[in-house]
Amino acid sequence: MTRNDWIAYATRLQAAQQAFALVTVLRAQAPTSAKAGDKALVTADGQIHGWIGGGCAQPAVVKTVRQALASGQPQSIRIAPTDETAERTLGDVLEFGMACHSGGTLELFIDPVLPATQLTVFGDSPVARSLAELAPRVGLRVALVAEGAQGSDHPDAACVLDSDDAARVREQLSSGGYAVVATQGRRDLQGLKAALALSPSHLWFVASERKAGVLRQSLISAGEDTDSVARIIAPAGESIGAHTPEEIALAVLAAVIAARRGRVPVAQPKGPEVALVAAKASAPVEAATGGGGCCGGAKKEAAPIPVETTAPAKNSCCGN
Repeated sequence: MTRNDWIAYATRLQAAQQAFALVTVLRAQAPTSAKAGDKALVTADGQIHGWIGGGCAQPAVVKTVRQALASGQPQSIRIAPTDETAERTLGDVLEFGMACHSGGTLELFIDPVLPATQLTVFGDSPVARSLAELAPRVGLRVALVAEGAQGSDHPDAACVLDSDDAARVREQLSSGGYAVVATQGRRDLQGLKAALALSPSHLWFVASERKAGVLRQSLISAGEDTDSVARIIAPAGESIGAHTPEEIALAVLAAVIAARRGRVPVAQPKGPEVALVAAKASAPVEAATGGGGCCGGAKKEAAPIPVETTAPAKNSCCGN
């Protein structure tokens, strides 16, 4: 082991979309084996690559790394000799007692490195294509799903799946993350079913409110969970007066970013409306046709939905 072998491991973990934390020694008071500037890569399962000192400090580091990976927030810690192993918060520093005989004090900075959040785009429409081009530029990892899609047509997407079958989508892609259905009249219902199969934290549908209402009813008639259907956000996107596919994609992406930062204006049915949709679920559903704009933003601001901070599950299509 060398003090800098963490660099190679970091490259591998990032390529595999796996989370880790970079731990840096800020200050070391003798006697300690670590020196200021020493670094290590630490994973949630306790693997340490690099050098941040001996075994006395490692349990506190691993514990804090797990907390940082769960919250997504960096943390400074101080490990000092004491007869007690209790921990306490001193301002923005978390202090751990260390009962080891070696003594010495360490101050470390723990910086979580999380995989890019996945945005799954359903459809091969102009809006879907624009989203697949724009989203990676703000740090999102795009998986595009469309029946018959070709990877060469979507060079910015990390993964292209050529089937919108819900079972295949659930098998090949990570659950959670964000999803946008931008089918725009071509396999709308299939795209929504496939998106719901991923249980995304937020699901936007690029359609008018009227069209979305008809399709919600159809989804519930087909046996989809009523609460999940109720969380479909339509119209999708921030209200910026968008008209072109590129502008609509930008408006939708702005809503995705707002969700990632913990602020989401949501347009969705509330209690009585959901009950009405469920009550109508057994009635025949006419084919949905587009009406009005497909973006236009939310009409009502709801309470923020908590931001997802956990890393996506491992999958075979996108390499997570």
